[in-house]
Amino acid sequence: MPQIFHHSTNTLAKVSIVGGLLLASGLIGLIMIFGRSSYVTRAHEFIEQPLQFSHAHHVGDDGIDCRYCHTSVETSSFAGIPPTKTCMNCHSQLWVTSPILEPVRASFRDDRSLRWIRVHDLPDFVYFNHSIHVKKGMGCETCHGRVDEMPLMLQENSLQMNWCLACHRSPEQFVRPRSEIFTMGYRPPVPQAVLGPQLVQEYGIQSLTTCSTCHR
Repeated sequence: MPQIFHHSTNTLAKVSIVGGLLLASGLIGLIMIFGRSSYVTRAHEFIEQPLQFSHAHHVGDDGIDCRYCHTSVETSSFAGIPPTKTCMNCHSQLWVTSPILEPVRASFRDDRSLRWIRVHDLPDFVYFNHSIHVKKGMGCETCHGRVDEMPLMLQENSLQMNWCLACHRSPEQFVRPRSEIFTMGYRPPVPQAVLGPQLVQEYGIQSLTTCSTCHR
């Protein structure tokens, strides 16, 4: 029986299979890269707010502690958004006629909250508790970045599961003394490789990576 296909067909078939596999792998890789890009995660993206509050000024210049505004960060799952009264504690005396602060004055005058847009917005199926992370020695800067250098608030990290797991798997790389939780620009007094394991043991930190830790 005469040969139907030329010998080169075997090579062409092998090349086609390998090429198809490489193309599929490349597409999967591109999808994964896209899924972790700032376009999807919104990391490093400024969000328009009703008032462009500057953490760089209030925290960096004026030295206001995180807890002055975010009062429940040590005791609750939520850090808390400050009521307008907190703003007016200062701004009833400072910059009282500034046009940029009129939304604050109107909010206080009308007893109507400002509608802030959440920057760090986790999906509804993710459970996160601020208080336990604070108690276990995780600093604000670890997740939120150098807030004291942000003229406008942005999301510093991806907030994706692989980012969370990096810390949950190796907490010794990120833990700091509880006295330094709210310190911006913290630098460990000794190498983190030495201090981290000590604090993990002292604070009883577990490497929690089961699904039910965050998904409840």
